[in-house]
Amino acid sequence: MIYETVITTMNKDGSVHIAPMGIRRENENYLIAPFKPSKTLDNLLNSGVVVINATTDVMIIAGCLTGRHDWPVVDATHITCKRLAAAHAHVEARVDNHKDDELRPVFTCRAVYAASHAPFEGFNRAQAAVVEAAILVSRLHMLPEQKIRSELEYLDIAIKKTAGDKERTAWQWLMEKVDGYYS
Repeated sequence: MIYETVITTMNKDGSVHIAPMGIRRENENYLIAPFKPSKTLDNLLNSGVVVINATTDVMIIAGCLTGRHDWPVVDATHITCKRLAAAHAHVEARVDNHKDDELRPVFTCRAVYAASHAPFEGFNRAQAAVVEAAILVSRLHMLPEQKIRSELEYLDIAIKKTAGDKERTAWQWLMEKVDGYYS
């Protein structure tokens, strides 16, 4: 099973890198598989630490995929890293090992600390639609345009029926990215 999260890692210059990423659980371990090349990959290799953030703020997810990377963060508790201030919960983890791969190396990470910060009230359909659209946007270079557009057309139904201001803004950012890619 893949869990859609936002992970934070530290750049060599001490700034934070924020990236939406699907992760997997295997027993007590978290498996993170960033694409090559990527800043997340570089940071995991360099620092060996990561924060896995659970949030329902889909603006963060859409924002990161559309060039908006400046989101409020606070210091992690047990590792030298940052976590999202808007996280409902977070896990601080250390890389135990990694297996190289031509496309997506896999990092096995062990939790050293976890905390909950706010109750999770669930996703509404618009939030789920934004998450799905964000995944499509992250694969614009890999999937046929017709597939992207047909899936977005279906997801737009949930946006029109259930979105609040944040979801509408996130959706707009993603649609601008799609239109810009294909123009």
